[in-house]
Amino acid sequence: MTLEIDRSGHGSATDQRVDLAVSTVIFALRPHPVTGEPTVWLPLVRRIREPFEGRWALPGGPLQPHEDLASSAQHTLERTTGLTPNHLEQLYAFGRVDRSPDRVVSIVYWALVRAEEDAQVLPVPNVEWFVADEVSGLAFDHDDIVEYALTRLRAKITYSPIAYGFLPEEFTLAQLREVYEAVLGRQLDPANFRRQMIGRLQATGRCLEGLSHRPPALYRHDPTPSRTTLTFEETR
Repeated sequence: MTLEIDRSGHGSATDQRVDLAVSTVIFALRPHPVTGEPTVWLPLVRRIREPFEGRWALPGGPLQPHEDLASSAQHTLERTTGLTPNHLEQLYAFGRVDRSPDRVVSIVYWALVRAEEDAQVLPVPNVEWFVADEVSGLAFDHDDIVEYALTRLRAKITYSPIAYGFLPEEFTLAQLREVYEAVLGRQLDPANFRRQMIGRLQATGRCLEGLSHRPPALYRHDPTPSRTTLTFEETR
């Protein structure tokens, strides 16, 4: 979508064209290629035209006249991963004047992919997945966008239920702790984690099946609002 504004900023079509685009940061948890520990990954698209031809970039594109913002982000998700994750949220608007050779304002969404959804991701031409903390040299200002998204994710996981966007409806405490450790990038003390989380969860009365030893209990997220910010202790 294109807006044309005059020098006075009143919106008449004379001078400057401003293009609107929608990009999506798609986060999933996968094993790190070196350590094997769960970590945050995201898909990138190799650009096939200028500007920045051959460079990796976040999936996205111009906002089409017939689409609203969320629909455009959802279609980007489907094209990139073939998925329709439950958690899709508007992140921020990026409009620095020099972010592109043309004047482009990008509305950025982020999505969280559950493990069972990630297992269904099909290979897509020109798309590869990368460890989010290790990407650099991306097209436009996408390095800054990825850094901002990771910072927001790590802050929000301490005071909101965003962690459950990576999990099935029922999960064990160990699976939940694994999400927090992957996002925060550090090992957490299991006992301290249990004390802080147990009041935020609903026990299902069921246990994880298919294990030979004592099966762990299954929980689900308690939607009752909590204003307490989590402060985790690391493993000593």
